[in-house]
Amino acid sequence: MINPMQTIEEQIIATLEKIRPFLQRDGGDVTFVRFEDGIVYLNMRGACADCIMQDETISAGVEMILVEEVPGVVKVQVIPEENI
Repeated sequence: MINPMQTIEEQIIATLEKIRPFLQRDGGDVTFVRFEDGIVYLNMRGACADCIMQDETISAGVEMILVEEVPGVVKVQVIPEENI
């Protein structure tokens, strides 16, 4: 459960910590970059970085969970490592 006393960024990071084991099980990972105007910017790592299912993982998994659990999050966008 999200602690309402946490900042939005802290809530996002806490939620990503719950999701992370599922990504790591398949050899991937996710890193929080920033939160701006309702959009969570993430960097996909490991197997997730080059996965052909990356868009599906984000929209049907990570984004759905973040939007549901963190008030103010409306979208998730992936930023490649070279653009961070």
